[in-house]
Amino acid sequence: MAKKLSRTVGKEKMFFGVCGGVAKYIDVDAALIRILWAILTIFGFGTPILIYFLMMFIMPKEVHAQ
Repeated sequence: MAKKLSRTVGKEKMFFGVCGGVAKYIDVDAALIRILWAILTIFGFGTPILIYFLMMFIMPKEVHAQ
C-alpha cells in the first residue's frame, strides 16, 4: 500500500492534525514535528503559520478502514 499524506484524526491530532499527518508520513514522532514547526514559526516570521493553514485545507482527513 502506498503512503498517502493526510491529516490525523482522533486522539492523535492536537490542533487540526497536520503535524501528526506529516509525522506519520515520514515515520517520526509527532512531538518532534510539532517542536520543529514551532521553531520554524519563531524564526520564519510567521510564514510557517500560513503554510500550516494552507495544508489544513489541502490535506484530506485520514480514513480508517473498519
